[in-house]
Amino acid sequence: MDAKVVNASIAYVEALKRTMDAGEGAPEVETRQSTPDFADILKDTISDTAGAVKGAEAVSIAAATKQATITDVVTAVTNAEMALESVVAVRDRVVQAYQDILCMPI
Repeated sequence: MDAKVVNASIAYVEALKRTMDAGEGAPEVETRQSTPDFADILKDTISDTAGAVKGAEAVSIAAATKQATITDVVTAVTNAEMALESVVAVRDRVVQAYQDILCMPI
């Protein structure tokens, strides 16, 4: 199995957990409005990825001023890279699904 697919699956599960944790105080009966939208999950995941990239940039700048170690930089950049690859893998899957739908006979 491709590592990008695994990373995308992990990112999806984490985003789903975050949306489920946010609704812990909700009543037992679910309504259509309390169900997380795919668009909301995707928006949150992209926002988290952008935050990881900004964090990696901040750690890189801190390392340039000798306020962080090279290990911190490598860790932050690797986490940002994995998050970005996960988003790209999900995007590729969505595009492929859309293309498959377009190719379906009517």
